[in-house]
Amino acid sequence: MIFPLFLTLQASWLTVCQATQHYPATWGHYDLCKSQGYTEEGLTWYYMACQPEAADMTKYLKVTLDPPNITCGDPPETYCTLENPYMCNNECDAATDELAHPPELMFDIVGRNPTTFWQSTSWKKYPKPLAVNITLSWNKTIELTDDIVITFESGRPEQMVLEKSLDYGRSWQPYQFYATDCLDAFTMEPKTMKDITQHTLLDIICTEEYSRGYVWKNDKTVRFEIRDRFALFAGPKLHNMASLYGQLDTTKNLRDFFTITDLRIRLLRPATGATMVDENNLSRYYYAISDIKVHGRCKCNLHANSCIYDKEKLTCECEHNTTGPDCGRCKRNFQARAWSAGSYLPIPKGTANICMANYAGPVNCECYNHSNRCSYIEVLNAVICVSCKHNTRGQHCHLCKLGYYRNATAKPDDENICIDCNCNPFGSESDRCNGTGYCRCKEGATGAMCHECLPGYLWDNGCKSRVCDSELLRCQNGGVCVNYVRCQCPPAYTGLLCEKPRCEKEPGGCGGSDSGQASLHPPSLILLLLLGGVFLTEICWITVL
Repeated sequence: MIFPLFLTLQASWLTVCQATQHYPATWGHYDLCKSQGYTEEGLTWYYMACQPEAADMTKYLKVTLDPPNITCGDPPETYCTLENPYMCNNECDAATDELAHPPELMFDIVGRNPTTFWQSTSWKKYPKPLAVNITLSWNKTIELTDDIVITFESGRPEQMVLEKSLDYGRSWQPYQFYATDCLDAFTMEPKTMKDITQHTLLDIICTEEYSRGYVWKNDKTVRFEIRDRFALFAGPKLHNMASLYGQLDTTKNLRDFFTITDLRIRLLRPATGATMVDENNLSRYYYAISDIKVHGRCKCNLHANSCIYDKEKLTCECEHNTTGPDCGRCKRNFQARAWSAGSYLPIPKGTANICMANYAGPVNCECYNHSNRCSYIEVLNAVICVSCKHNTRGQHCHLCKLGYYRNATAKPDDENICIDCNCNPFGSESDRCNGTGYCRCKEGATGAMCHECLPGYLWDNGCKSRVCDSELLRCQNGGVCVNYVRCQCPPAYTGLLCEKPRCEKEPGGCGGSDSGQASLHPPSLILLLLLGGVFLTEICWITVL
């Protein structure tokens, strides 16, 4: 009986080893929130920092497209392939299941034959940009644990931006720019992941790695490299996760970089397969996505090791006497000290920072030296700090006033714990910012303080949309774009982009322009008749004499 049991254990061990080859064993840390043990006083609980396992987060998202009617098939249309522009027997029809390409096909089972995919309408309104926003929303804070991978069934876009939100889509920050020519598209020097270091990990770059060149059968994916960024601290094979966890624990901006509530894929220019757009083959230019991969875990502030999906919503199953969607506050009657997130340190079990039960006795203000006054509110069963200073507020003066955000490098009792948002009054919607110092920008504005403009906009006491440029909004019929705000048209043309012949505005149109004779305007004709009359009168006087 011992020999078969040994084989069973050996097989189980091999299975575990194979399963952990992709992720190092250290990924398994922080999977327990508490455990029991014996002390001199008897059986007791030991509390540890904990977090849910990583999972495929596309199972829990909601996808939104803008514009809403950008999906092909309504009305039905025929489209060509970029591989062979003369093969135009492909159909898209939203009313026929076999020919429909709805958004949910971006997240269905991979490996089907034929491949399923979402597809946009064709670029038949060229030169108007074919712009699409694909927003992925979780209604929950999540932490990314692996690369974001987008697989295009058509050619990869020539211009694209990946953006993130930390406040449920109210404001957006760029994650990465993608283009065949970064300088031309976004006025940014092209870079790759090889240019990123520990010190520049938070930099936003533009890469040409996933856009340049066109190979139909290969190179269909666009990536945002999470694992390579982890490897800057954990090593190439992520075997030193302790180093990464230490950095995440002590550098708030680093942890926030991998934290999202929403992702937005901004498709700005489809693959054209050539340097110039062929206006006779616009039906071969479109976007088609067959798969999107997003791996991560629920953010529970290291106070939960499981996350449930109920009624189309993710919620942490909180431990450590905490509560809330992200375990972000203490339960009632467990507010003897201020709530705090768990800590990865010391490795490998971390610190739970559990919420302590209330107790009777002298009142301890715990205002982090931002106030020396507090009151016990019996109805709330809580101690509340009064007259918080240093731009702080909250029960323990632990939050920042509106218009300020928390200094991630300062200790809770530092006088400089709260930093002025300093939102640009012309570029931002208000003077308030989110927890990372990013203001909510008006349309076209970007940057932490909304003091810069996105590509396609110009700064003029705020960001104004460009009227013309040298790429997508070209002046037509020989017109010249002046400072991106107007087209200087030749005399024979008018309109925003010099697209209208000027003679269309004149009485009678252009009818007389083809006769080869110059037409006379009424004032010129009257003057000519008067001169003719004087000439005839002179002839008559000469004849009489």
